[in-house]
Amino acid sequence: MLIFDLDGTLVDSKKDLTASVNYVRSSFGLPALGESEIAGFIGDGAQMLIQRALGGAASGTDVQSALQLFLTYYREHMLDESVLYPGVHKSLERLSDCSLAVLTNKPIRFSRTMLEGLGVLHHFAAVYGGNSFEKKKPDPIGVFQILKDTGGVAENAWMIGDSSVDVLTGRGAGVRTCGVTWGYAVETFQQAPPDYLIHSFEELEPLVREGSATVI
Repeated sequence: MLIFDLDGTLVDSKKDLTASVNYVRSSFGLPALGESEIAGFIGDGAQMLIQRALGGAASGTDVQSALQLFLTYYREHMLDESVLYPGVHKSLERLSDCSLAVLTNKPIRFSRTMLEGLGVLHHFAAVYGGNSFEKKKPDPIGVFQILKDTGGVAENAWMIGDSSVDVLTGRGAGVRTCGVTWGYAVETFQQAPPDYLIHSFEELEPLVREGSATVI
């Protein structure tokens, strides 16, 4: 069982997320931010993304209003420029004999729409988002549910992602963790190192089949 994060792991979505966040900021009279800064806000769900984008002085009412504005805009533009990372499509096909799943803090409707729009939804036996459970990652509830859905066991499962949130999720569920170096929050691996680290998606298959990869 291979469980993937979505944004920054399978999909490079930062251009569309940046455009959507900056649309919200402009609506609140705030200047645009760059991709790298907004990428640092990603990973803890849409509300936290917007809260970070507006800054600590924003009221709860403003955050909720901005969140609805963001969701409406992003729904229309989430596939304008978002693409699979190199090697993802071919690797998912090569791993088709494994059980594959997605566990992301992105809202579930957007997650499924993105995967379908990019032509890979059919590869996944289960997809869960940030609003699928009472708690988001790093709570391991999503991993436990995926294992239950698929009849998997923790000893044979992997959590693969680009941040400490994914590592802590995997640890909490007792599964192996694999970090990817092309995502949005790789620097957070310093606080929570994954069991393994890969530098291209093509490295994943030999890792899970043979155990060959860089060990942290």
